[in-house]
Amino acid sequence: MLKFYNTPKRELEDFKPIKDGEVTLYTCGPTVYSEPTIGNWTAYIYWDILVRTLETNNYKVTRTMNITDVGHLVSDEDDGEDKLEKGARREGKTAWQVADYYTDSFIKGMISLNLIKPTNLSRATDFIDQQIAIINNLSSKGFTYETSDGIYFDTSKFPKYSDFAHLNLDELKAGARVHFNPEKRNISDFALWKWSPENTKRDMEWDYLGKKGFPGWHLECSAIALNTLGDSIDIHTGGIDHIPVHHTDEIAQSECYTGKTFANYWLHCNHLTVEGKKISKSLGNGYTLKDLEEKGYSPLVYKMLTLQSHYQSGGDFSFTNLIASKKRLLHWRNIAAIRHQIKGQSEGDFPSLASKQLILEAINNNLDTPRTLSTIDQIFNEIDKKPISKINYSNLVDILEFIDQLLGLELLTTTPDISEEAKKLILIRRQARDNKDWQKSDQIRDILLQENITLKDTIEKTIWSFRE
Repeated sequence: MLKFYNTPKRELEDFKPIKDGEVTLYTCGPTVYSEPTIGNWTAYIYWDILVRTLETNNYKVTRTMNITDVGHLVSDEDDGEDKLEKGARREGKTAWQVADYYTDSFIKGMISLNLIKPTNLSRATDFIDQQIAIINNLSSKGFTYETSDGIYFDTSKFPKYSDFAHLNLDELKAGARVHFNPEKRNISDFALWKWSPENTKRDMEWDYLGKKGFPGWHLECSAIALNTLGDSIDIHTGGIDHIPVHHTDEIAQSECYTGKTFANYWLHCNHLTVEGKKISKSLGNGYTLKDLEEKGYSPLVYKMLTLQSHYQSGGDFSFTNLIASKKRLLHWRNIAAIRHQIKGQSEGDFPSLASKQLILEAINNNLDTPRTLSTIDQIFNEIDKKPISKINYSNLVDILEFIDQLLGLELLTTTPDISEEAKKLILIRRQARDNKDWQKSDQIRDILLQENITLKDTIEKTIWSFRE
């Protein structure tokens, strides 16, 4: 049985979808004004594992992820500059060009991490009409009011507003959650639509009520989710920083619009730290996937590092941890390489196909990736101990396919067979060792090392592995 920690309930719950065998899932996506850091990627890795886990449990998943290409201000306080406009000024481009460039970059990053592409990857600027329709509906019901800088949602009209994040609205001080705005009726009220500043021409603005403006950040998620997944969805995901503001606001505007529960399960991941510190430009620790690749660490190595921590606890990045992750992934890849050396071998039943159930039980318990990885380590360590003649080819391939489906670490696609020339050299070296020709044996070993192949001599045969 699948179990998730459901944020509103603050407890583990058995998962029961709205419709048997199907899941609707919404993921808060990137704001495309700069290159994502490894901290940004952590969330998308975890939610990819969520999708894979659901699919492994035979659910058909319809997933939407938004692309925030307008309306995300530099703070969650409905003031400051739009991040896209800021990015445009920084790079000497238009906001549209910046959004296109970093959207493409984000998609390339998803591919390099082998993340499953969402059913709908939706840009906020493609849903302007739908966002305006929600504002019109909320206004007709009396949930909104206008100020000099925009149209706001009146949170006092939604009695459940504080429930999701367990907010104490009486204790909220002006400036603690939002900067004081004397035109706002309540300090928790939020902007649905912002008017363009006077005498300013924005790259992204639209006509509404006879004036130029743009949507607030929170509104896009509701409009995109409701129009691609329906009035009520099964699961909504995001970071823990989304709980008190962004997701609380989404729930308010969505449920007042539809009159229905917006999402039944809310999953939130914790932040990544770097050597115990928050990621920030001032500390120079905002590494990107490209930065890591330039240092010799593939995106899949970083993915392995991420999965070593539970999504709720968050992880800590260090190059020491990254080196350990690289070694772990190399070991797993070398287990996968054994399949080339036992093709057609049917003796024995190891690894047992029951091992898949142990892995599934681990991941089904609230996406427990650390326990899942530990379970796989145990299975692979047992394979290491077994004589190669006792490993069943079909069973090994089956469990590797299962792990690839569940974790997306590409164990099979990154471990091709070695060349026929290399195989011949291994046989020649074996003969040399039988003849005690150690010089020739060492020479062939060194040649193969240059081809990224290491050798392990056993009584039965010589087993090859990847050096790195």
